[in-house]
Amino acid sequence: MSTPASRTAPLTRAEVMALVAADLIKVEKAIELDTVCSVEAVTAISHHLQSSGGKRLRPVLVLLIARALGSTDDSAIRLGAVTEIVHTATLVHDDVIDEATVRRGKPSTNQRWGNQASVLAGDWLYMQAFHLTLQERQFRLLDLLIELTQTMVEGELMQSELVGRVDVSEQEYLELVHRKTACLFSVCARFGALAAGADEELENRCGDYGWNLGMAFQLTDDLLDFYATEEALGKPVANDLREGKVTLPLILALNSCSAEEREQVATVIRDGGYQGTPASNIAALLDRYGSAEAVQRRAADYIETAVEALGPLAETPHKRALISIADWIVDRQV
Repeated sequence: MSTPASRTAPLTRAEVMALVAADLIKVEKAIELDTVCSVEAVTAISHHLQSSGGKRLRPVLVLLIARALGSTDDSAIRLGAVTEIVHTATLVHDDVIDEATVRRGKPSTNQRWGNQASVLAGDWLYMQAFHLTLQERQFRLLDLLIELTQTMVEGELMQSELVGRVDVSEQEYLELVHRKTACLFSVCARFGALAAGADEELENRCGDYGWNLGMAFQLTDDLLDFYATEEALGKPVANDLREGKVTLPLILALNSCSAEEREQVATVIRDGGYQGTPASNIAALLDRYGSAEAVQRRAADYIETAVEALGPLAETPHKRALISIADWIVDRQV
């Protein structure tokens, strides 16, 4: 998907990361120090995920927003660490709930340490994020983090109700994406704005950017689940349906497909795998009804809205980087 003609060509990933490289090193160090627990398993689980890589997209958003708005102090670094710790906690809990075995190409925490230790480690990480945020002495930050945590927990409960259903509606799916992904992206952007002392209007603008970015990110992620390779994703492909999760690409196809094709999808869910219906059949179903292109268009619409929200920000390399990240979201292959 090409960059709109009205925008300059996006910065490369190397150019974007160079803008926050020094800050990101400090974020990594803060995470390493702030996730040390007196219980060795918690520290080991946190450091296992930290060393497994990941895009660090959430702290990068905090840093870029803060720097784009003129912040030069370390508040954005501390808040960037908070967002990554929260994200890590969600990954730990998600893997337990999903009974995952692989995360970023390595054994998942529940596979290595068991469910009990993983759940408790995730809880500890959440509480540590609250503790670190409290040190900033800004009630607005705590309000955002409390609301975020409640929303994400509600998202997990909602997902548990939707798993195994072939008749998931588009509205239900979008509400789930809001709760599980987009709300965290929004809070990352809001944290960056607050670190820079932004007023309410500008904070809301940044939050809108983050929310729309998160929606596009998850739509693209759900599409890649059907088309990417396991090596690229760092986890099994076509895994969502295997786990009983019907995402937007499939929802759109199911709205148009025949009863026989719908039954193929239901078979995968019942079997918990592709023994009765090959994964290639499901991908062919998406191709037949143009689902991939439709999801790409939806993601592109969210991206355009995200970029529009950045309008009031001064034209700086950091703003250009934020726009570039938006363009990457819909162009990425992994």
